[in-house]
Amino acid sequence: MPGAPGAVTATTTGSAITLSWGAAGGTVTGYRVYEGTAVKATTTGTTATISGLAACETHTYTVKAYNAQGESPGRDATATTTGCTGGGGTLPRHFLTGYWHNFVNPAVELKLSAVPNEYDLVAIAFGEATANAGEVVFSVDPGLATAVGGYTDAQFRADVAALHQRGKKVILSVGGEAGRVQVASAAAATRFADSVYALMQSYGFDGVDIDLENGLNATYMAQALRSLRAKAGSDLIITMAPQTIDMQSTGMEYFKLALSIKDILTVVHTQFYNSGSMLGCDQAQAYGQGSVNFMTALACIQLENGLRPDQVALGLPAGPGAAGGGVVAPSLVNQALDCLAKRTSCGTFVPPRAYPDIRGAMTWSINWDASNNWQFSKTVKPHLQGMP
Repeated sequence: MPGAPGAVTATTTGSAITLSWGAAGGTVTGYRVYEGTAVKATTTGTTATISGLAACETHTYTVKAYNAQGESPGRDATATTTGCTGGGGTLPRHFLTGYWHNFVNPAVELKLSAVPNEYDLVAIAFGEATANAGEVVFSVDPGLATAVGGYTDAQFRADVAALHQRGKKVILSVGGEAGRVQVASAAAATRFADSVYALMQSYGFDGVDIDLENGLNATYMAQALRSLRAKAGSDLIITMAPQTIDMQSTGMEYFKLALSIKDILTVVHTQFYNSGSMLGCDQAQAYGQGSVNFMTALACIQLENGLRPDQVALGLPAGPGAAGGGVVAPSLVNQALDCLAKRTSCGTFVPPRAYPDIRGAMTWSINWDASNNWQFSKTVKPHLQGMP
């Protein structure tokens, strides 16, 4: 059996990744390049190009030497194709976001290290308020630590770093249903920026998710996020998770915030659940949650009123238990994405144009996905990878 190949290096374009590696010791018939269990290339040399990829996609490959006796141990390499757009560093052209619970509820409790590879962006739920308006704090929840057999802040930090090594991004979500973070003054905006930046430095977070379900002030939150951007730089990821009512018109505070920071905003993944029926961009009728029409007609409001398609994603529950209403089969999320990207697989609502740059999907949550046998991520992520 041959020895392991030498270290693997990668060069990228917008549609291809070229791998090069050192020759393996022993008798070598050739080399196989795997992505997961799938063979992507076979060669007798020490280089291979995997083409036909989408721009700004991250892939992890394993190179193994082989001969008649079998295969060598593998050498891994992770690389991202060029062509990334929007704020927030190197996220794929179409990506999957999932929330990770820093608390105990009926879903499966997980250490951050258990997040599967299908997730590109992990939002830590949640950063919490203090008595000082605007200040955000975070630490591993003691109840969660007990539930997973022990979990320290140091272990959590190491898991964030390990996700980075896998090419993932990790952000801190601020708010949630019970969240009480308030940014309603210049002083609170400064405290928000200072405290979130300190948490980014301490834990390795790549940005922040605004998930304030108890109201926000667009003026001062915009001030806070611009201050944070000035500290963190252009790789800062900023996402938002408004409820459907928050994005019904550009007069809503959440929508005003999104438009006012459009130049530094990564993505808005509206929660298309726990909503009831809502008007779509056609203003023709109220569409019921849990349908392709609901997702596409409501996303269309954002797409036709100022946000770029690469700043719009669909937020859905990961399965039964994750929400009180609006749970859909993951296959319907894929249909809605195709309807928006290509105007195919639509329901009765057909958007006025195609948005091939639609950014992707979000799910609440990774823990609920685990509770439902990973059906959401295993269905939606491959579809996102196959989108134009």
